[in-house]
Amino acid sequence: MITFDGDGIRFHYRVAGICIHEGYVLLHRADRDDYWALPGGRCELGEASDATLRREMEEELHVAVSVGRLLWVVENFFTLAGMPYHELALLYAIDLPVNHEFLDKTHTHYGVEDQSTAGMPYTLIYEWVPVASLPDVILYPSFLRTALHAVPATTQHIVQRDP
Repeated sequence: MITFDGDGIRFHYRVAGICIHEGYVLLHRADRDDYWALPGGRCELGEASDATLRREMEEELHVAVSVGRLLWVVENFFTLAGMPYHELALLYAIDLPVNHEFLDKTHTHYGVEDQSTAGMPYTLIYEWVPVASLPDVILYPSFLRTALHAVPATTQHIVQRDP
């Protein structure tokens, strides 16, 4: 995965999917976290970003997603566990297969992340959240709390600085 440390900052190259269905967006978080994010993961060297997204969804959810158009290119700056991060993220529209079990919004879904900084797998929690309620959700990058109300017609570049 494309992650490295330099000058006291950690760099990530991440790709995530935006799945909006019937007014809800699919979000995920690690069982140990108190914030939500879009599902996805980090690119491998030599791997195209859309292929990364398909691979990550297959690994974590065991589902083949359709990757649509690129919605946002995000330069995301934040601090996590005392470490400053510089993340380059590509956010794509994605669709789950018709009638797939993960389209059921009545309960929580689970996936597994096999890689972690501690070397131990952890559980990923997936939930469908009403787009209308996103301003009240701890979601990062935080611009998504309002931006997901109307996805852009063309790809947009965002520079986000979250605490």
